[in-house]
Amino acid sequence: MLDVEAIQKILPHRYPFLLVDRIVELEPERRVVGLKNVSVNEPFFTGHFPGRPVMPGVLIVEALAQTAGILMGEASGLIPMFMGIDKARFRSPVTPGDQLRLEVEVLRRRRNICRVAGRAFVGDNLVAEAEMMAALVPADGAT
Repeated sequence: MLDVEAIQKILPHRYPFLLVDRIVELEPERRVVGLKNVSVNEPFFTGHFPGRPVMPGVLIVEALAQTAGILMGEASGLIPMFMGIDKARFRSPVTPGDQLRLEVEVLRRRRNICRVAGRAFVGDNLVAEAEMMAALVPADGAT
């Protein structure tokens, strides 16, 4: 549904920190599904870990948060600012060649505060999950 160019019109992130390659499902205000192709060329793999590359869990959570940002910012023109992470769990390593399927659903939204649940899969295998909270703010920084 959305390619990387469309994603960059919604999110402020750019290489090497843009961690969503494509949006394949989008139900505004409800849920979104994104993809992240994990390449051996990712800059973090040189140090995490030499000889056994593993995607850092914090970056998997960031990919989920960016996917949520697309859901929250797609229609509003606002950008999300992280407020909190709860119930984060990492179940399996993510390695080069994997494709992360990033599923995010809205749990609650009040004004410009949103709480979402995110789950990351490789194939049918759940590799990470977390609940996240963000404030939606104008992209220009005005309040």
